[in-house]
Amino acid sequence: MSDESMNLLDHLDELRKRLMIVAGSFLVFFIAVFIFVQDIYDWFTQDLDMTLAVLGPLDIIIIYFTLAAVLALALTVPILILQIWLFVSPALTDKERKATIIYIPASFVLFVGGLAFGYFIVMPIVLNFLIDLGAGTFETMFTADKYFQFLLRMTIPFSILFEMPLVVMFLTSIGVITPKGMKQNRKYAYFVLIVVSVLISPPDFVSDILVIVPLLLLYEISINMSYLVYRRKLKREKERDKELSG
Repeated sequence: MSDESMNLLDHLDELRKRLMIVAGSFLVFFIAVFIFVQDIYDWFTQDLDMTLAVLGPLDIIIIYFTLAAVLALALTVPILILQIWLFVSPALTDKERKATIIYIPASFVLFVGGLAFGYFIVMPIVLNFLIDLGAGTFETMFTADKYFQFLLRMTIPFSILFEMPLVVMFLTSIGVITPKGMKQNRKYAYFVLIVVSVLISPPDFVSDILVIVPLLLLYEISINMSYLVYRRKLKREKERDKELSG
């Protein structure tokens, strides 16, 4: 067997190992969360002045499984990011390893920040607006399934979209994008972000604005972060050229 084939098999074996660690972590977190799923359910519904309804006996276990799976996935995110970094780190230089290790805690902080923003800020405003909109016209009664679909729709997209500055920094560091290119394509990026915002938010103007504005701010923050990374990248390249010429 050739060295190239051996290297490919080694990489595949390493990838399998990392995937097994992630899958095992998810399973452990899922079991741990499911043990306390009733308490977690009570915490998520404590601010509602109504009891959520279910339309069938299977809805109960489906809701509990969904809740446990989503929370387990959120807890698995830092482990997933760590395993990705451990998989690619052998191909990096010592300086690149030191520069990219910060992405692991930063990505988790941004992920949790996105969840918190969606749950504590966006969701209450949108929920109260929608309830007030139907006050006096409709009898408000939520099913548990619809309520948690709404909750996930108001939180999960933010946890992913809040990773934008980090993704931009990484892509800038490897030369895929530049801050100049981001500024030149700002209007196209704005259009895409607005379309995404409308798709993930409930169909009302207030919800759209609450989602669009933070995403546009995140894009502007991403441009500034890209500038920082780009300047450092140019500085390192100049130092490397100086060392080679010297």
